[in-house]
Amino acid sequence: MMKISTYINLHKSLVIPVVLAMMAYWGNWSTEAFVYLAIHGTYCILWLIKHATFPDARFTERRPLWMGLPFAFLALGGYFVAPYLLISRHLELPPALIGIAISVFTMGVFLHFVSDAQKYFLLAQERRLITNGLFRRVRNPNYLGEILIYLAFAMFSLHWLPFLIVGGWVFGFFVPNMLAKDRSLARYPEFAEYKRTSGLVLPKLW
Repeated sequence: MMKISTYINLHKSLVIPVVLAMMAYWGNWSTEAFVYLAIHGTYCILWLIKHATFPDARFTERRPLWMGLPFAFLALGGYFVAPYLLISRHLELPPALIGIAISVFTMGVFLHFVSDAQKYFLLAQERRLITNGLFRRVRNPNYLGEILIYLAFAMFSLHWLPFLIVGGWVFGFFVPNMLAKDRSLARYPEFAEYKRTSGLVLPKLW
């Protein structure tokens, strides 16, 4: 029995060597391959730092190997499809697309890690409904950040399959978790007003 976070962290630790192995196997040392390695690898390093400094309580539950390993290497393994399609096909991407993908990735990293830090340190002081900072206009800025990060990775593939995988995670995992969180937060008297003035995953600006 190991914590869910252990399986996830194992996957994150393998991203850099796996992508490098793809680059070596297909002899692809292009700018596109290195940019992909840089952004996905950096994300994984930041994730491991986050886990060491402000871990997510959702991933403290324990799962046996027969459940945890398929989750880590089959479900999360789908995120290796984008670099495979990029590297194995020796794609040359339009500079504008690379720029857009890096911008989307950067915005996603900001939303994901900053909102997780805000939530962790505020709740460590007091268990309450968080309605300020990055949570003011959107109830799940951390999930929005993750979605943007993986959309940026998918952009490098020039293929529909990685976008389908991201969609599967969004509607199969993220959305159910966000709805469950709403049901849990409904115990706070002020939640009804907060829900009216905020979006589930996209900011409500009016």
